[in-house]
Amino acid sequence: MEYFEISEIDLKSRPDKKNSLIKDYSQKRGMGDFFNTYESGGNIGILLNKYRFSIMTIFMLCVWVIIFGRVFYLQILSGDDYRLSADENRIRIKRVDPDRGIIYDRNMKPLLKNGASFSLQILPIDLPKNNDELLKTQNILRYGVGDHELDLSKYISKDVLENFKPRIIKESLSYDDAMRLIVITKNLNGVSVIINNKREYIYKEPLAHILGYMGKISDKEYEELKNEGYFLDNKIGKTGVEYEYEKDLRGVMGKRKIEVDSLGREIKEVAFDKPQDGTNLVLSLDLDLQLKSYELLSNLLTRTGFKKANIVAVDPRNGRILALISTPSYDNNIFSEKLNNEDYKKLIEDPDLPMFFRAISGEYPPGSTFKLIMAAAALQENIVDRNTSFMSNGGIKYGEWFFPDWKSGGHGSTNVLKAIAESVNTFFYTVGGGYNNFNGLGLEKIVEYAKKFGLSQKLEIDLPGEASGFLPSQKWKQEVKNEPWYIGDTYHLSIGQGDALATPLQIAMLTSVIANGGKLYEPKIVDKKINISGIEEIIPVKIKNSNFIDGDKLQLVQEGMRQGVTSGSSRFLSTLPIEATGKTGTAQFGNEGKTHAWFTGYAPYENPEIVITIMIEGGGEGSSVAVPLARDILLWYFKDRQK
Repeated sequence: MEYFEISEIDLKSRPDKKNSLIKDYSQKRGMGDFFNTYESGGNIGILLNKYRFSIMTIFMLCVWVIIFGRVFYLQILSGDDYRLSADENRIRIKRVDPDRGIIYDRNMKPLLKNGASFSLQILPIDLPKNNDELLKTQNILRYGVGDHELDLSKYISKDVLENFKPRIIKESLSYDDAMRLIVITKNLNGVSVIINNKREYIYKEPLAHILGYMGKISDKEYEELKNEGYFLDNKIGKTGVEYEYEKDLRGVMGKRKIEVDSLGREIKEVAFDKPQDGTNLVLSLDLDLQLKSYELLSNLLTRTGFKKANIVAVDPRNGRILALISTPSYDNNIFSEKLNNEDYKKLIEDPDLPMFFRAISGEYPPGSTFKLIMAAAALQENIVDRNTSFMSNGGIKYGEWFFPDWKSGGHGSTNVLKAIAESVNTFFYTVGGGYNNFNGLGLEKIVEYAKKFGLSQKLEIDLPGEASGFLPSQKWKQEVKNEPWYIGDTYHLSIGQGDALATPLQIAMLTSVIANGGKLYEPKIVDKKINISGIEEIIPVKIKNSNFIDGDKLQLVQEGMRQGVTSGSSRFLSTLPIEATGKTGTAQFGNEGKTHAWFTGYAPYENPEIVITIMIEGGGEGSSVAVPLARDILLWYFKDRQK
C-alpha cells in the first residue's frame, strides 16, 4: 500500500504548490469534501471538530462517565458492603458466652452451679463449597455423631449473613466423645468442638418448680429476642426463676475477633471483648426449711398413699416467700442435657402432672379456710361482734333444703371465736346468707371482701404461671349455667364451697393479712440482685391493700385462730414449744364425696414470723392429715433446726 503524507514543511517550501498538494492528499485519503471546504475559504479546525473531534469527545465523555459512575458506586454507595464482605471473609467474630448468674437462698447457699458441656458446632460459611467435599464432610460427621440422617445442606442459607451464624448439631457430648470428635474433625473446614456452660441444679426435685430450667430457644422466641443479642443455639430460661429473671441472669456476651485463612482456619486473634457475667440472685427462700418440709411431706405421702400436695411458707412481716413446695416434682437437670422426645412426652403426659406448680398454679375450693375472710368481713361490717352468738344444732333448714354442720348434733351456742376455732358451718351460713330475721353479708359483700384479701386475682409473685382463682357471681351463673343464683349458693360460698376457687399462695397471703394486722403484700421470691461489681439491689415488696379491716376486728380473728389450737380443730399444734395459731379446712370436690385437706396458720402468736399453708389433694380432713404435718414443720423450724 502506498502512503502519501503532506507536512507543514512541504507547504512552506512549496507555497505555489500548496493547493495541489492538499488536493492530492485529500483525494488519496478519500477526503474530497475536505479540500472543497478548504479551497472555498473554510476553516480546517472547524471542519475537523464537526466530523471527528466532536464524536471523539462525546465518546470519551461517555467512557469517563461510565468509569466514574462505576467507581462512585463501588467506592461510595457500596463501599461499606464490599469492605464488610471482605472483612467477613477474612475476619470471624466468635462469641464468648458469659457465666450465667448464680441463684442463692437467703443465707447465701448456692442452689445451682455452672458446669461445662461439649457441643459439636458448624459455621456454614466455612463449610466446603464443592458439593463432593461437602458430602465427604457430612459423611465423616454422620459417623462421628452417630446420626445417619444428618444433612449439612439444611444449615446453609440463601441469606449469606445467616451463614456467618454458628449452628449446634450435637450437644451434651461426653468427654470421651468430645475428644474423639476433636480428632476426626481436625481437618474439616467449618467444624469445631466447643465448650459451653451447663446448668447443674444441686437439689433437683425439692427446688425444681421454683428454679425452673433452661432449654434451647425456639424459633418463635428467637424472632422475639434476636435483636437483643440472642442466637439460634442459645439456651434460655423456660420456667421458674430462670425464666422470670432471664435478662438479669444471662449477662452480656463477649466477642473474639479472629483472622482466618482461606479455609477458615484461625491465624491470630485481632481483638477481644470480655463477656460480662450475669447478675446473681438472692432468694428470700429458706433452703433448710424448703428441704425439711419437702422431706416431711414426702414421708407423709409415702405413708398415706396420697400423691399430690403443696406447701407455702411466707414471712407475714414483709410478704417474702420462705418455702414453696409442689409434689410430685421432677429432676430439672434432665433439661440440661438433650432431652429426647420420648422422655419429654412421658413427663408431660404423666397423669399426676409433675411439672405443674400446684402451690401457685393450682386452683382449689378453699373450704373452711375461707371462713377467716367471712369472720373478718362480718366483724368489719358490724353485723356481729365478740358477743354475737348463734345456736348450732347440726345445721340450718331453708325450705326443703338442709345445710349441715360437719359435727353431728351441732356445736351449741357459737360466737365468732368458737366459730373459727371449731369451724362451725351454721355460724357462717348465717353471717353469709342470713337466716330467719338475721340479715347476712350477702353475695356482693362476700365477694368484695374476698377480693380485698387477694382472691380472684393474681398476687403478682415474681414467678411465671400464677393462677388467679375464681369467685362466682349471679351474672356468671346465669350465663354459664343458665341458672339463677339461690340462697343455697350463698351458703355454700360462705363456707368456701360451691364454685369458689383459690390457690394455696392466696390462702397463705390472706392468712398473712390476719397475722400482720391488715397488710396484703405482693409476694416475692427474689430478695435482691448482686451484679458483677458486688453492688446489691433490693427487690422492693409492694403493699397491694391495707387498712380494710380494723385492728380490733382482726384481733378477734387472731384470737379465734389461737383458740383453734388450744381447743379447736388444730389442737395437735398445742404441743409446740411456741404458741401457734391454725385454721383447718376440708374442701369437697367432684361428685364422689372426696375432700382436700387444708391447714393454714402462723407462729408465734404474739409476734408472727412464719405463715404456713398446707394442701393435700384428696387428703380427707385437714385436722387429721395437714395439721400433724404443720406441727412437724413448725417443731423443726422453732426447735430442732437449732440442733
